[in-house]
Parts: sequence; structure tokens; C-alpha cells
Amino acid sequence: MPTPPGPRSRIPFRYLRTLQRDPIPFFQKLTDDYGDASQFHVGPQQIFFFNHPDLIRDLLVTQHRSFHKSRVLQRSKIIFGEGLLTSEEELHRRQRRLVQPAFHRERIGRYAEVMIERAARLPWRNGEVLDVHHEMMRLTLSVVAKTLFDAEVEQEADEIGVALTSLVDLFPTLMNPIANLLRKLPLPQTRRFRRSLERLDQTVYGIIDERRKSGEDRGDLLSMLLMAVDEEDGGSMTDQQLRDEAMTLFLAGHETTANALAWTWYLLALNPDAADAMHRELAAVLGDRLPTPADYARLPFTEMVVAESMRMFPPAWAVSRLAIEDAMIGGWLVPKGAVVVAAQAVTHRDPRWFPDPDTFDALRFTAEAKASRPKLAYFPFGAGPRICIGEGFAWMEAVLIVATIAQRWKLELVARDVTPQASITLRPKGGIRMRVTSRSQRLEPQRH
Repeated sequence: MPTPPGPRSRIPFRYLRTLQRDPIPFFQKLTDDYGDASQFHVGPQQIFFFNHPDLIRDLLVTQHRSFHKSRVLQRSKIIFGEGLLTSEEELHRRQRRLVQPAFHRERIGRYAEVMIERAARLPWRNGEVLDVHHEMMRLTLSVVAKTLFDAEVEQEADEIGVALTSLVDLFPTLMNPIANLLRKLPLPQTRRFRRSLERLDQTVYGIIDERRKSGEDRGDLLSMLLMAVDEEDGGSMTDQQLRDEAMTLFLAGHETTANALAWTWYLLALNPDAADAMHRELAAVLGDRLPTPADYARLPFTEMVVAESMRMFPPAWAVSRLAIEDAMIGGWLVPKGAVVVAAQAVTHRDPRWFPDPDTFDALRFTAEAKASRPKLAYFPFGAGPRICIGEGFAWMEAVLIVATIAQRWKLELVARDVTPQASITLRPKGGIRMRVTSRSQRLEPQRH
């Protein structure tokens, strides 16, 4: 069978350092040089890269049973255990059945009140300069801890934030062929990683233990998981399974949304016309009151702003899969054992689907514009059976937080040069320094 074209090298691990340090330009160059399908080797590992919506659909939807998550995510089980991000086949299906009810629309609506309330009481001072990425991390950590685990961790937020950053920094190391060996060596990075994981485990197991002892149903995700019984096998979750799902949602539930929010503020500051249009919508819909959960559906332009931000800087910048059997993707044979990559960071800037892709234009996400292009030209939350279970939660959180903060604060860039850093997520390297200026009105949350 034919194989896609791609670069060749006599140096076995020539591309490893590039993939660890600056992968997005590497994948973009593959597309520029070889088209929608390419392949290369890192040592003995064959890696395919696909960049067409039809090929991405085959990988994530129509041929998904031929693939598991890639080895990098398999190695990340040291963090996430057998949570939704890393588990496979029947275990994944069972866990998803148990978790899914917590993300039904009416329940997310109840979570929204917390999102608005936390965003409305940010302790910022007029005129101060802040790292907005750090601030969004603190905010979304507070939201996910309260809405999913009914826990208050604001007092511990900085310490937990350092622990999370240490874990995220490990992910380039997980791509190394000798990653398992490196984790066992007494290296400074390894010691920091272990301390960080112990800190997070302490928090999550503490919440689980307290809840088991109280037996109280607080209406949050953890209460649902503690009480959940699988209809097919009659079983419930062990403490280890609860920990794995909690850790997965704890990290995934705030890291990606914080990045989306930080990039949104950055892009709005660079595009004042879009910011003005968004403020006109907020004024027309909300007037002088804060948002309510019902307002989410009434803020379409604000949602389009968030969507365009995730197009330009997708928090989850790539997905990868490991072929567990021979598979056909768009006429190409992907042999068992090969890794396949699709990169939102490349596809989202493809001029075939997004003309003038480096320009911010929220109107790319009107209903008419979305209908005019292939569905998987845009896939910030993945696709298929492994699509992010918290997608609805994330959309509502991002839109309502942007609306709430934008009503109260004006954010201006102090330094315009911000560099994306592609690790497990697409973070702004060194943060985003912005000056926050208080707007005149003082709004209070609506009580119901």
C-alpha cells in the first residue's frame, strides 16, 4: 500500500528535540512541504500527520476503534491513572456512563451561577499590572473545585498552581523514548514532579475522604460519582477510580479553560473593534446587571469571540492516537503500532477553511460561516466517542466569565510580544502582562 511522503533522516532521533521544544512549526512545515498527509520516523517509531478534515474524521470518528490514545498519554497515567483521558475500551465506556449525568445541560446551568459569582469578585486593584494567564488559572481552579467537588481551594490556589505547572512541564519529557527510565532517576525535575503529584493527591483524596465520611449529597460531580451505580454491571467506583476521575477533571477542567480565557483577553486587546462589538452586545443584553445562566444563549457574539480565540490559540493544540491494528485513513495504510497526529494548531489556521488565518475575525463563527466549511476544520474539543465530556461546561464557563469580567474591567496589554508554548496545552510562555482598569459601574450578582 502507498505511504504518505515525508522527510527522511539518517539520524534516528533527529526530530525528537524539535517535537519536544517547538512542535507546531514542525507540523506546519510538514503540511507546507508534503500536503495533507505525511509521515516521518523518530527512531523506530513511525508517525503520521494528517491535516484534512476528512482524514481527521476518519481518525477520530469513523475508524476510532482501530486506535488508542498515544504512548505519551499512556505514560501520563502516572498522573491521571485510569481516568477518562487515558482509559480505553470498556473501562472508558463504563466511566463515561457514570460521569456523563454530571454534565447534563440543567446541571451545568446550576454550575454557571458559581462561574459568574467568582468572576464578579476578582480581587483586582484599579490600574495594577497582572499576569492575566496566572489570574485565569486561579479563577478557573476556584470554579472547578467548587462546581465539581464543592471544595474551597482559593487559599491553596497558588501552591496548587505551582504543582499543576510542574506536572504540565513534565509532558515534553514524556515524549522521550527513555521517559520511564528518567522518571526513576533522582533528578531535580523528577523530585519536583513527585512532590507536585503528592500535593495534588493530598487535596483530592482529602476531599474524597471527607465526603465519604459525611455521606452528604451536595449536588456536585463528586456526590454523583460516589452514589453512581453502573446499570450494566451494578458496580460503583473505588476510591482509586474516584481519584483518577477527579484528578483528570481537576486538571483538564481548569487548565484548558484558563488558557482559552487568557488568549481571549490577549486577542481582544489587540483587536479593539472586536472588543467594542462585544461590549455593545453586553450593554444591549445585560444593561447594568451581571449575567445570569440564562444569558449564555443571548450572547452569541461573545461566544464567537471565544471560538475565534480557540481557533487561533487552541488550548488542546493537537491530538494523537496509536494504531492497535492496521487501519485505512483516506486511502493510506496506517500499520499497527504507528502513531497518528492531527493538530488543531495547524488545521485551525488552514487558509482553505479560514481565509487570512492570522487575522482575528469573530464572524467566522456565524451559523452561515460554520455551515460553509467542513465540520472538522475546527475541533478544539476533539471529536467522536472521545470528545471532551466537559465541552458544554467549558463553553458556558468561558463565555460567562468573559462577559462578567469585561463588564467590570478593561484589560490593556503591557507587552505585546507573547510567545505560545506548546506542551500538553498551548500556554503563553512567561504569561500575559496586562493593566486592569476598573469600569465605573459596580454590579452585583442577580439573586434567584
